[in-house]
Amino acid sequence: MKKLTFLWIAALACSLQLNAKVTMPQLFQNGMVLQRNKPIPVWGKADAGEAVVVTLNKKKVETTADSNGRWRVDLPKMKAGGPFELQVNDVTISDVLIGDVWLLSGQSNIDVTIERVYPNYTDEIDNFSLDKVRLFRVQNETSTHGVKDDIRPTSINWKPLTKQNAWLFSAVGSFLGKRMFEKTGVAQGVIVNSWGGTPIEAWISVDSLMKDYPMLIKRLAFYQNDQYVRAQAQANNEANKRWSELLDNVDGVQAYHLSTYKDDDWKTIDQNNWTWRGTGSVWLRQHITIDKEHAGKPARLLLGTLYDQDVTFLNGKRIGSTGYQYPPRRYDIPEGLLQEGDNVIAIRFINKGGAVHFIPEKPYMLCFGDDRLSQNPMPKDVIPLSPSWKFHLGAEMPPCPGGDVSLQNIPTTLYNAVLHPLAPFALSGVVWYQGESNVGNPRPYERYLTTMINNWRALWQQPQLPFVVVQLANYDGRQQTGMPSPIAYQAEPTNSNWAQLREAQRLVAKKLDYVELASAIDLGETVDIHPLRKREVAERIGICFDRTVYNNKKVRLMPEIVNTRVDGTTITLTFDQPLRPNDALCEFEVAGSDGRFSNAEARAVGSTIVITSPTAQPVRVRHAWKDNPQRLNAYAESGLPVGPFELKL
Repeated sequence: MKKLTFLWIAALACSLQLNAKVTMPQLFQNGMVLQRNKPIPVWGKADAGEAVVVTLNKKKVETTADSNGRWRVDLPKMKAGGPFELQVNDVTISDVLIGDVWLLSGQSNIDVTIERVYPNYTDEIDNFSLDKVRLFRVQNETSTHGVKDDIRPTSINWKPLTKQNAWLFSAVGSFLGKRMFEKTGVAQGVIVNSWGGTPIEAWISVDSLMKDYPMLIKRLAFYQNDQYVRAQAQANNEANKRWSELLDNVDGVQAYHLSTYKDDDWKTIDQNNWTWRGTGSVWLRQHITIDKEHAGKPARLLLGTLYDQDVTFLNGKRIGSTGYQYPPRRYDIPEGLLQEGDNVIAIRFINKGGAVHFIPEKPYMLCFGDDRLSQNPMPKDVIPLSPSWKFHLGAEMPPCPGGDVSLQNIPTTLYNAVLHPLAPFALSGVVWYQGESNVGNPRPYERYLTTMINNWRALWQQPQLPFVVVQLANYDGRQQTGMPSPIAYQAEPTNSNWAQLREAQRLVAKKLDYVELASAIDLGETVDIHPLRKREVAERIGICFDRTVYNNKKVRLMPEIVNTRVDGTTITLTFDQPLRPNDALCEFEVAGSDGRFSNAEARAVGSTIVITSPTAQPVRVRHAWKDNPQRLNAYAESGLPVGPFELKL
């Protein structure tokens, strides 16, 4: 009997051992891309003491789970290829490619999707079809209580690059993956891990911040009280819900959106010189005459971008709405809705803070024809809207009380939840596109960025992990304040926060090895913090990786100053490459010993820029030192701009 009992227990133990499951991180899924020419870390969890066998491309490595059930192996370096199967005990991951893997992180300019930029690149995006470019989107999450083991499940998990799969994926990531595949011919894995509006401090570990930034850690501790966070979130939700209910009780029952409503007594405003500095809702209406040729046809209504929320109607039918200020308003009008003769566009603005206004320099028109989705070039058949609108106050409200804790903006919370769990997944390089949320206080940014890069390199145990920092694009920060538009160009020198942050980015790239700067200083838009020229940004990132990852010495990066000479009032800056000849360069400034900058004449000759100082004893020179240096015209022969800088002479 004892012998039978022993045999039964032994059989049960063997059965349990055979049935024990290993679990893999979310990154390890069908269709994944693993990094070529580097050891390939594979890790996960299992029962303590369980044997784990990992096989890929005829290579096999074995290990045993530790007392906490954790295990890790490093497969040997492999050349690009596939598809293969990754076998981990009884777990099979199929369609695995080996190529190059890129991690893209930062805030909303990484987030900007293919859908947003589609009108600029319709033909190219329509033809997205690259099975060997795989897309992975990290799902947003925060943690105030230390690092997490894994990220959340995501809907974009190593999907091939197609128009459909990329539609809500990062435009920079999509174009970069396509560009690198076309250059190398090997599989590309693009991991996007970003969150709009987040400051750099949220992406740095506690240990890295503890020594130099103790106040930030105290701020984190405040939000480690889960009861407080839940209470604030609930209160914020209830406040927003109640505010909207009270607004709709007054304004929501009106017939202002109907085409039959009489608006003769409404005030007329000009959208280019109008703001409403209240909270609540306002209505704008515009009558537009449609001829027989366009009546009944499908169209697209372009309403630029608006501050802040809008609900838009055409002839009484709701055709679109947007919940916040940044997305462009592109509302499709179905066939049969536009009628011959008088038609009415009605916009209900809802505002909880700031100033309601139209954003200048954006398109406001009806677009017809097969090319109506394109904006580059603009459609051939368009009817411009008038800048004149009928205005009426819907309901004025007190400001909405709010207490949203926005944990994604708290130090370390994103490092803990969505960055740390990705390591040690092998990478070719990292793209960091962030800074807009730190321009309010740019002084510590150089230290923050240096700390973050060293922090991430230590986490991956790769002291030479290549980084490309995207330098902030030109943008007029005054647009955020709701100033009357159009905003006048700042012709005189100014101490721009945006310029200071760009300089911090430049200095970090200059002092740290394997860090390059991809400037977007000429790819921005005066009135849009999310410029649409993302393919061009991806190309400049790719050029940087050509140098740092693939060691292509022939590639020309952004021009860099290699020598400075002062001869009286003549300043000569020598660059590392030829420049486009130009006798009238703009956006150069010189300061004397009093520290006051003045505009200076400059010209490009060969590989030099020669500046004539307006002061007898120049001590500093700077370039493109504005939020929006839109007159910048100093370029290398390669086509890349001479970026912003400030130098002591």
